[in-house]
This record gives sequence, C-alpha cells and structure tokens, in this order.
Amino acid sequence: MPDLMIELFSEEIPARMQKRAAEDLKKLVTNGLVEAGLTYASAGAFATPRRLALSVEGLLAESPTTVEERKGPRIDAPEKALAGFLRGAGVAKEDLGTVEEKKGTFYVAKITKQGRAAAPIIAEVLEKAIRNFPWPKAMRWGSGSLKWVRPLHSIICILSAEDGSDVVEFDIDGIASGRSTRGHRFMAPDAFDVVSFDDYSSKLKSAYVMLDATERADHIWHDATNQAFAQGLEVVEDAGLLAEVAGLVEWPVVLMGNIGADFLDLPPEVLQTSMKEHQKFFSVRNPKATGGDTGRIEKFVTVANRETADQGATILAGNEKVLSARLADAKFFWDNDIRTVEREGLEAMSGPLSNVTFHNKLGSQADRIGRIAALAREIAPIVGADADEAELAAKVAKADLSSEMVYEFPELQGIMGRYYAKKAGLSDAVADACRDHYSPLGPSDDVPTDPVSVAVALADKLDTLTGFWAIDEKPTGSKDPFALRRAALGVIRLILVNEARLPLLRCIHSQMRVLARKQMNTLNAEFFHKLEDFTEVLDLSLEVLGTGDVSFEGYADWLSEKKLPNPLTNLLSFFHDRLKVFLKDEGIRHDVIDACLAMDGADDITLLVKRARALSQTLATEDGANLIQGFKRANNILTQAEDKDGVEYSYGPDIKFAEDDAEKALFAALDTAETAIKPAMAAEDFEGAMSAMAAMRGAVDAFFDAVQVNSDNSVVRRNRLNLLGRIRDICLSVADLTKLDG
Repeated sequence: MPDLMIELFSEEIPARMQKRAAEDLKKLVTNGLVEAGLTYASAGAFATPRRLALSVEGLLAESPTTVEERKGPRIDAPEKALAGFLRGAGVAKEDLGTVEEKKGTFYVAKITKQGRAAAPIIAEVLEKAIRNFPWPKAMRWGSGSLKWVRPLHSIICILSAEDGSDVVEFDIDGIASGRSTRGHRFMAPDAFDVVSFDDYSSKLKSAYVMLDATERADHIWHDATNQAFAQGLEVVEDAGLLAEVAGLVEWPVVLMGNIGADFLDLPPEVLQTSMKEHQKFFSVRNPKATGGDTGRIEKFVTVANRETADQGATILAGNEKVLSARLADAKFFWDNDIRTVEREGLEAMSGPLSNVTFHNKLGSQADRIGRIAALAREIAPIVGADADEAELAAKVAKADLSSEMVYEFPELQGIMGRYYAKKAGLSDAVADACRDHYSPLGPSDDVPTDPVSVAVALADKLDTLTGFWAIDEKPTGSKDPFALRRAALGVIRLILVNEARLPLLRCIHSQMRVLARKQMNTLNAEFFHKLEDFTEVLDLSLEVLGTGDVSFEGYADWLSEKKLPNPLTNLLSFFHDRLKVFLKDEGIRHDVIDACLAMDGADDITLLVKRARALSQTLATEDGANLIQGFKRANNILTQAEDKDGVEYSYGPDIKFAEDDAEKALFAALDTAETAIKPAMAAEDFEGAMSAMAAMRGAVDAFFDAVQVNSDNSVVRRNRLNLLGRIRDICLSVADLTKLDG
C-alpha cells in the first residue's frame, strides 16, 4: 500500500492558527479520501510557521468497485416517475430488476461504480480542501481566486511505495504540485526535492527546520530550564506562551538576557506581563530572592529563529534595548500610581470611577462599589469575616481600575490592587481581597478561602447577577455577554468550598431593593409592570421572609397569591440550573437535585448540596433503590385511592387493626425510622436520616408481598391506606421522592 505525503508551503502562518490548521488539513483530506473509498492505516499532521504537512500511511492504491442496489417506483407507477428514477440511477429500463414486497412489486436498479486509481482521487480531494480551507482569516494575492492565510508558494503531493514515488499532478491558480520545498528562510533557503515523508522530515532537519511543534516546544523548554538552572534560577511556567513561541520559529535557539537593574524592584507580575505581551519573553526568577509572592524576576528568555556567529549576542543586545524601553514605561506607571496612593490613599484612587459607567441602566462603577460594600458588610458575619474590614475591602478592591498600570495592562486588575493596598498600609486581609475578589473566574480557578476575600467576592458576583436580572439582561441560549453563568458558578463554588450558609434569597432581595431605590427610573418597567412602586414588592418580601424561615416554595406561593411578580425566585432558579450542571461531574442527577429543591432551605446552597449528596449516595445502595420503588408503589396506590374516595389518607393508622405479621412489622419499622429521622433532619444529618429511611426497605417489601391493601373489610382497608400514608409522609420528610425519575 502506498503512502501519501502533502506539504503546503507559504508565507508565515500566525502561531495561533497553526495547530487548528494542521487538524483541519488532516480532517479534510482523510475524510475526503474515505468518502471516495480510499481507506488508510494512520495519518499525522504537522505545522511550522511556513508550512502545513500531512503524512497518510497505508493508503489503498485504488478505490474498490462497488455495486449499489437502489429501489425505484412500483411497476405500475406513472411513466414520469419511472423516467425520473432512470435518470437519477443512470440506467436503462431494460437493466432494471424487480422485487416483491407487501406493498407491491418495485423496480430495482443495480448501479456499478467502478474503482479508480488513488492519484486522481487525491488530486480532487486536496484541491477541494485547499480551496475550501476554513482559515479564520484569509487573503487573495495576484490575479487568482485562491484564498489562503498568507500567499501560498508551493504544493508537494507525493504517493510513495517500495518501488519509488510519483507526484500527484494538479494545478491551483498556477501553483503546480511537485516534490520541491525549502528549508529555513535564512540558514537553508535553497530548494530541494523529496521522495517520501521520511525523506522529507530528515532533509528538513538538515535544513534547520523542526517539523513537529511538540518537538520545538520541548526543545525550547529543555534549553531554557537548563540555562536557568545553571545560574540558580527557574523559568516561570507558561504553557500558552510556550505553544505560541513554538509557532513563531522553525529552528528555535534559546537565549537568556538580563533585565536592567532599575526595573528589578517592579512587581514580578508587571515584569512578567510586559515581557510576555510585548516581547514574547519567558520570565526567569530567583526562587530564593524576595520581592513578591512569586519571587523576583531577574532575567528573561527569548527564542531566536536562527543561529548566529556571535552566539546570539547581537540579538540579545537588541532585545534588551527594546525591553528597557518597555519597562521604562511600566516603571513610570508604577511610580505615578504609588505616589498617588501614598499621597491621597487608596480610596481616593477610586474617585475617578464615579465618572466611569458600569452600565447605562446600573450606574457608574462608584455606584456599584457602594452596593458591593453594603452587601459585603451584610455577608461578612455569615462567612466569619470582620464587617468593617469586609466593607473597607469592597470599597478599595476596584481602586486599581483607575490606575495607570491597569489602564496599560488590564489583565493585572486585582493583582495591582493588592500592591497598592499594601503601600497604603492596609491589612493583609484587605489587600488579599483586592487581588482575590474576582475569583473564581472559571471552573478550574482557585477559590478564595480568606473570610474577607470570600465576603467581597460573593458580594461582587451577587451584585452583578441581581443588577442584570433587574434590567432583564439575562443569558439567552449560547449568548451570555455579561458572563452571568460564570458569576453564578463562582458564587456556588465560593459557597461550597467555604461551606458558607448564605441565604441567597435575602442577599438577592437586599441588592434588588438598593437598585430599586437608587435607580428606579432605569429598571425594566415591564418586569415590574403590576406595581406602581417597585419597592412595594421588596418591602412585602422582606416582611414575609422575616428572619429567613420562610421556604423558597412558600415565598413563591405567597407572591402568587398576592398576584405579585417574583423578582427573586427567577434568579434563584438560575442558580439551581447552574448547580445542576456543576454537580453533574459528581454523578448527581438532575432529578435528585429537584427532589431536594422541593424542601425548605432551597436558597441555602450548602444545605441543598449536602442533602442532594446524601440522597444520591442512598440511591446508589440496593436498599435505597428498592425503597424508592416501594415508596412509589405506596404513593401510586394512595393517589388512586384518594382520587376514588375523595379523602386524604394521612390520619394515622392504628396497629390494633393490623391482621398480618408483615403489617405489624411495618408499624415497628416506621416507628424506628421516624424516631431516627426527626432528630437527624433537625441536626442536618442527612446521611443518617436517609440511612434510617432506607432501613425500612425490608419491612416495606415484605408488606407488599404479604398484604392486600384494598381489603374487603373497609376498616382494614382504610387503616392500611393510612399506613401507606405514613410511609409517604416519612419518605417525603427527607426529600420529595416524587420528583425522582424511573
């Protein structure tokens, strides 16, 4: 079987596009070959700044001949229908066969598709792939119609076997396929021919081109870490930068340079960000030196694309000169910001934020900071933080947004806030909250655990959610321009990691009330159209919620009875939806969470998850799973009987009417379970409560096996139905098992 080798040689491909482009080339070509009947053993795609390459091994030499049997119209169908079928199948009427089926006799055409040699198929597939390549951005050049990311210079397309190799010939806008390529732009610019992929990769290496991006990245990291280790230093890991730099060079040459002494006292994050964003340099730090949480950055690593006679000295000198100019700007910003903080204080730095609009319906950044500070003070006792510190931290946490450094490097927001807070003489807790209150930003981001940071982070995210909910800017489908799903997930993770007992309904209420009073004229009128004054529903809500003892469903029912819009529960439902997605990774089913949501305390995420985990563990046991079936059987019988009789069977069965030993045993099992479940639920020991519930399984199964519920004796029947009502009540006291699927 022959092997196929393809190279598309062009001007420099942007590093961010290379990996995807290699995958797309492999997918387009291999899928096209398989669709045409050419299967293969394996394929590998590669990318450098100037070329995409594909190796396909074990390709069929020709596509197989196939015979397709296509059913046509019935033999008594109109002539037009038959004529259309013949045109589509490409056969004559005399070549048709027939087949007998229940619905009649039908024409059948056998269509033979002759196999073809691999070369013409490859030419068609590759030309189609090139002309329809899914570049994020593409350009045209010259007078041709071809679009490519950068001008395409040459195409290699070779079929090779043991007896030699042949070029698969085709032409695209004057670019004819061949077997010629070029090596490194400066170190080996001359053209050379290849006969196979092995020959190609070997000659490229001799021409100073590393074809494999992984090999380039490994080479860069190995050389960089070795050079740093030799000087007692270490390279700051950055997988994204490593992948990008590996896409900028075909022959990586690692060089280590010096940072000017005037800049070594800059925060390490400033040095690292400036060098990465502007110069694509790796930071090299002294792990033993002080000067920041990450160690002082003292040198840098740059990756050149060529070897030089002076061992890179000229390249380094140029890079150091450019870096000094960049860092001079950073030092200027840093010095200005520090002077402002030391002269006026950190709160004064946030003064300009009153002129920065957060959202045209939600006021300025200063308005938002005020709301966050008030809520952080309210949350602080719940998470074990000092209320004064939490309020102060919230007031200064976003001060760095008006700093010159963050204006230049927005990705340093929060990080610079911590430095400025320390320079202002604020406590470590306040400084850490400035840095950490944005976290967690994603599902794998670290979650703050310091109480002050937790209070401010929760307040920040809850204000964002309630604000955009109030103006009806909710996520829709795949659109979430204000990252509200991420904010909700952040609240959930903050609560669960810190085991906070946060009453979400009260927090949402608090923020919406503040929004209503301060910015009633901008809030979505339709959302609260039934009220002349938006604060009416919130004040009534506060009265009903009282000390927080009212359940989620009870509160919703109250609003429904009053015919009032519900400004809170819709957002709480959004939290519950995010929670279901989050707990899916733990194997907790949606219906398990629904069963727990129906209970009191559904706005307490910690309590809700604790109950859901316990129920999920119970369902995973044999006793638990079987008890659920027993409960459903009891509930079905009860529902049918209550519908038929027009009464509710929940008035307490009497053991004196029990006739069967299994019936008496069930009385005892229910007494035992109830005695254990009530104190366990009061103590929030859901595992204990559900274990006691599952222990009823044997008695429930024995009862249904031995006892006929609908006895001819009306007294016994009523007593047994009330006994089933007791099973239902005990089970429902743990979770609403009627919500469970299956």
